[in-house]
Amino acid sequence: MAGRRIRITAGDHLVTAVLNSSYTSDLLWDALPIEASGSTWGDEIYFRIPVEDEEDDAQEVVEMGAVGYWPPGQALCLFFGRTPASIGDEIRPASAVNVLGDIEGDATVLKEVASGTNIRVEQA
Repeated sequence: MAGRRIRITAGDHLVTAVLNSSYTSDLLWDALPIEASGSTWGDEIYFRIPVEDEEDDAQEVVEMGAVGYWPPGQALCLFFGRTPASIGDEIRPASAVNVLGDIEGDATVLKEVASGTNIRVEQA
């Protein structure tokens, strides 16, 4: 079901995202709500979630605001700029991620979120 929206609260910051119709998105939707301590890696926040899936049409470079699932770490990843693996202006995950959807509006507000911040993801 495309068009499902999620609310992501990271400390004092709130963004919404629209999920795509992938199988991994379905698994995320069914696992909500999720709360975890977020880690940062460049302009990416990631945290372990109770979802297990394999790579599915996984991408090595993503768009600004992408919401991804990183299979090796069972992690949800929020991309809002360059990572240590980026070359030039690209946004490159540590390894390929399943893209689950896109953050609506300005994803760069997440640059203010510190590593260790509590993150809550819920159905919007």
